[in-house]
Amino acid sequence: MGRVLVTEEQGAPGGPTALRIMLGAHLRRMREEAGISRGDAGWAIRGSESKISRLELGKVGFKPRDVDDLLTLYRMNDAEERERLLDLAQEANNPGWWQRYDDVTPNWFHAYLGLEVAADMIRTFESQFIPGLLQTAGYARAVMQLGHSEAPLPPAEIEQLVALRIERQAVLNRALRPLRFWAVLDEAVLRRGVGEPGVLREQLEHLLEVSRRPNVTLQIIPFGKGLYAATGGAFSILRFAETDLPDVVYIEHLTSAVYLDKREDLDKYVVTMDALSIAAGTPRETEALLKEIIKTTE
Repeated sequence: MGRVLVTEEQGAPGGPTALRIMLGAHLRRMREEAGISRGDAGWAIRGSESKISRLELGKVGFKPRDVDDLLTLYRMNDAEERERLLDLAQEANNPGWWQRYDDVTPNWFHAYLGLEVAADMIRTFESQFIPGLLQTAGYARAVMQLGHSEAPLPPAEIEQLVALRIERQAVLNRALRPLRFWAVLDEAVLRRGVGEPGVLREQLEHLLEVSRRPNVTLQIIPFGKGLYAATGGAFSILRFAETDLPDVVYIEHLTSAVYLDKREDLDKYVVTMDALSIAAGTPRETEALLKEIIKTTE
């Protein structure tokens, strides 16, 4: 993918993102092993070279007829494997659970939701907000209202957005391979008031509780550390168990998002994240700091 900017105008393809990427990568390997060009593959499915490129990158949905024709072109003679790939193509076209929130979320965010569900581990840095996967409903509700002072969001829309944020957190509690989540936060995130009285305290107490889970690591960079790396702002690194899914850096902007998976980009962000983790306090020091800040909110 390299550097991919997903904007409101471009939109984002529907369906489980991870499955599309995995199937696309599998089809690309089969095409290369068969010695067939993208142009010839596009001709076989009544399309173009660019269509094959989009399919192989998982950017568009799969028509079963196209997949069937490509498997024939790539000389897939194993009936069982062929059926498995066709089933995967069908499953990749099914809408994800998050698509019922399409009317209140921007298109560019849908791809991230699909990757978040598929991720095995997410490392994130935040300098302004509590990460969405660790937010309480009250905190999330207050955040949703920011930036809409001139034209407030309807209460029903806010509640939908809050429901989406809470439902996303199921990845931390799933029975099979719960997401490993490692968050590094600037101390300012914990001290910045938000919403009605009591919202911040409830959020901090929730952070204290969730940070004790075996699959969650929370670190705080205290004010005393001075300046640190990551002056560019918040970012997340998503890692997947499936070998067909490359690690991805996700950077969210006001009206768009950037996804990076080039090795040189990934390496820079991993080095930065490692530096942030070193600058931050240990989980034990973080717990002590959280308890200290909670006392100040009484």
